[in-house]
Amino acid sequence: MAIHIPGLIAIILFYLLIVIVGIWASRKSKATSTSTETEEVMLAGRNIGLLIGIFTMTATWVGGAYINGTAEVIMSSGLLWCQAPVGYALSLVFGGLFFANRMRTEGYVTMLDPFQIKFGERMGGLLFIPALLGEVFWTGAVLAALGSTLSVIMDMEPRPAIIVSACVALFYTLIGGLYSVAYTDVVQLFCIFFGLWISVPFAMTHPAASNIAVNATENWIHPIPVSSLPMYFDSFLLLTFGGIPWQVYFQRVLSSKTALKAQILSYIAAIGCIIMATPAALLGAVAASTDWNKTDWPGEVPIPAKDLPLILPMTLQYLCPPVITFLGLGALSAAVMSSADSSILSAASMFARNIYRSLFRHAASEREIIWVMRGAIFGVSALALAMALCVESIYVLWYLCADLVYVILFPQLVSVIYIKKSNTYGSLSGYIFGMFIRIGGGEQAVGLPPLMKFPLYDEEKGIQGFPYKTLAMLVTLLTLVTVSYLTVYVFEKGILPRRFDVFMCIVNIPDEQMVLASRESVDEHIKFGLYGKENGKVNPALKFSNEDLITTGEADSDHEQSPVEKKPGLMQ
Repeated sequence: MAIHIPGLIAIILFYLLIVIVGIWASRKSKATSTSTETEEVMLAGRNIGLLIGIFTMTATWVGGAYINGTAEVIMSSGLLWCQAPVGYALSLVFGGLFFANRMRTEGYVTMLDPFQIKFGERMGGLLFIPALLGEVFWTGAVLAALGSTLSVIMDMEPRPAIIVSACVALFYTLIGGLYSVAYTDVVQLFCIFFGLWISVPFAMTHPAASNIAVNATENWIHPIPVSSLPMYFDSFLLLTFGGIPWQVYFQRVLSSKTALKAQILSYIAAIGCIIMATPAALLGAVAASTDWNKTDWPGEVPIPAKDLPLILPMTLQYLCPPVITFLGLGALSAAVMSSADSSILSAASMFARNIYRSLFRHAASEREIIWVMRGAIFGVSALALAMALCVESIYVLWYLCADLVYVILFPQLVSVIYIKKSNTYGSLSGYIFGMFIRIGGGEQAVGLPPLMKFPLYDEEKGIQGFPYKTLAMLVTLLTLVTVSYLTVYVFEKGILPRRFDVFMCIVNIPDEQMVLASRESVDEHIKFGLYGKENGKVNPALKFSNEDLITTGEADSDHEQSPVEKKPGLMQ
């Protein structure tokens, strides 16, 4: 099979378009910026308007994994198992309702800022691990989708195509910050909307394709067995609530001009996610209703499981005329590329700010942070590439994206925002117990055998029938709350001596951290812990200096009654 020349030309043209837009947006932002260099790169100077915000929020979710995975699962399992579009749309709704306003109002720079402020810098470093893995899995899914598309167009094996795609994504991510990503997302959304919707009528009217309404229950609408319902709802809850605590989501929330706009763009983007998934779902239904023997598809029929991740580019290439294939495949490739840079930038931003600066280099300059972030981009890209090469199914990667985020980060986010007495002891305990339950349940997709066999375990297939992921999430939340309240009680009542408050987050706060120079400083210290605000924004790397503190004898005598003493969250 010869290389698909029109598709190859389309990829080159769309890549050039995205790069040109990214460079233009980067220069535009520098010309109009009044914020710090790191804030400009990470949050576009908090100057993202409502319209651009809606586009970039929608495009963040609607990438290659989203589109390719939707078609794949409808072809393989049926419409009812296509949970991700609805689940992620609901995650945007709940994120807007309960988290977007609070996070934007406080002026955080990354999602990990409130964790480090309340639970301490080292605990924030631990929470970075599931956040990083989530972004890596997501980026891996995007790269796998793009590699699959290129392998169909150029008659290549997916692995070399994935490697080439990762190199292109790495280059593009390095040349621009969030401003560039946001404007290229606008291009992405228009490309994928036009490219996929224009393909639907041509695919439906191909001679090999049957009417999708005929024999739909046999081809692409399959009933859900009663025995599968527990895991079905487990997966749906995972996608819904595991879709909230993502840096790639909060990066757009925190870049909004106002908290209200951050909420509005979340709600409208949820609608956009459903709209953008519709053509992919229709193309998946068409593929399931097609007699592939009547097409130019050179592979086996029925299509084997190993080729199902390729089903969307296959449908575009073999069921559409060349011109439409040109548009569909080119737009899809450009779309998934634009999603890769978002996740890579998000993970690199957290590492540079919340790991490197907060844990190792409090005095790091703006330029130093930027260079560290660029180095982190290389590391995240390498990890994502390894994941894309190891996991076969795009949809499996899609689920793994939200897995650890759901089990570990979601309950931690709820507690840090809504549970006032949550502290480092509870956070660490919940982290450990939740991770133990999740790992104990095993994961077939990565070859991890189960250490614990929950009720409804299928011995023959080696599959957990119990919703153990939701159980692990609840264990994390209940452990966090229980241990937090218990430690507050035993320390405040004197049951445990204050010297045992080793995390210094309840009663054993060092003297110099407790007494501040003015009432205004005390108020801010109570609210933000050791951290101050810089230009009206929370900055975990900005600590109260010794000059801000009062160390008089009168202050020391009032030490036991200090209201700041009960402020949780400092692991120094």
